[in-house]
Amino acid sequence: MCTRVVYLGSDGTVVTARSMDWMGDVHSDLWVFARGLKRNGAAGSKAIEWTSRYGSVVTAAFDVASADGMNERGLVANLLYLDDSEYVKAAPDDKRKPLAITAWVQYVLDNYASVAEAVEDLRREPFYVATMMTPDGHPGQLHLSISDETGDSAIFEYLGGKLVIHHGRQYQVMTNAPAYDQQLALNAYWEAVGGRAMLPGTSRPADRFVRTSFYVKAVKQTADPTEAVATAFSLIRNASVPLGVTPPPGAPNVAETLWRTVADHRNRRYFYESTRSPNVFWVDLADLDFSPAAPARKLKLADGSVYAGNAAAKFEKAEPFTFLPAAVK
Repeated sequence: MCTRVVYLGSDGTVVTARSMDWMGDVHSDLWVFARGLKRNGAAGSKAIEWTSRYGSVVTAAFDVASADGMNERGLVANLLYLDDSEYVKAAPDDKRKPLAITAWVQYVLDNYASVAEAVEDLRREPFYVATMMTPDGHPGQLHLSISDETGDSAIFEYLGGKLVIHHGRQYQVMTNAPAYDQQLALNAYWEAVGGRAMLPGTSRPADRFVRTSFYVKAVKQTADPTEAVATAFSLIRNASVPLGVTPPPGAPNVAETLWRTVADHRNRRYFYESTRSPNVFWVDLADLDFSPAAPARKLKLADGSVYAGNAAAKFEKAEPFTFLPAAVK
């Protein structure tokens, strides 16, 4: 489930949007984390550990995983479903350290200022991702996209137990199955057909990929931040699945859209829209305290709270959530 798209406007304007599609409520809240926070990868005694270099605002799932977010340097990370994922079966002498998939987004936001920096380091595989069942009983089959204020983009997948990376500004769109290289091949066919003649219209991930790939190039390019964000919202709404749609049997990649986020990289503004709320609200990262002494803060959404405008001042002090651990032998 889910769709992600990077809008490349004029004069260096970059906005990333994503939808969260899932089979049931993921009880999402927003969190603010500061620099200097000590982290553990939640994957057994050998899990990778780190201290956050950058502060971030994230959308959590079940308050056990960072599913989406932006850091103070404008790097954005999005976690999406990928049924084709096959993770590492580590040998006893594997020198890499495990990282729970629930911490994957947070590791990237905590440690990197740009896509290029992240790709250079992650190619060395300082860790391998370990997964588990989600709190609502679904396999944690996921892949990761990242983007930054230059418009650079990267997709990270585990296929056949190996890390596969697609890196470049051209990788603006990501959905779900099949694996990314196959999505690109399917999209090439539809580009030859021509999007103004016909576009696939179902909620299947391959169709959402094709539709969004066409529209992100067809929309007007603008340097106006308000219009750019509005355009990004229109793109991601076009790829969303209406509330109340029941997934067909055997189709794990189709589910109703629960929420959408839009990240304005240059202006460090993170927008959130629940499909059950009357308002879009945003968080200006400039109004958040990311200093090492600052406590973690939480903006409650799972309880039905409704916000409008800049909600940066509405976050309340809270103990950081614990990542759902992966079972690593």
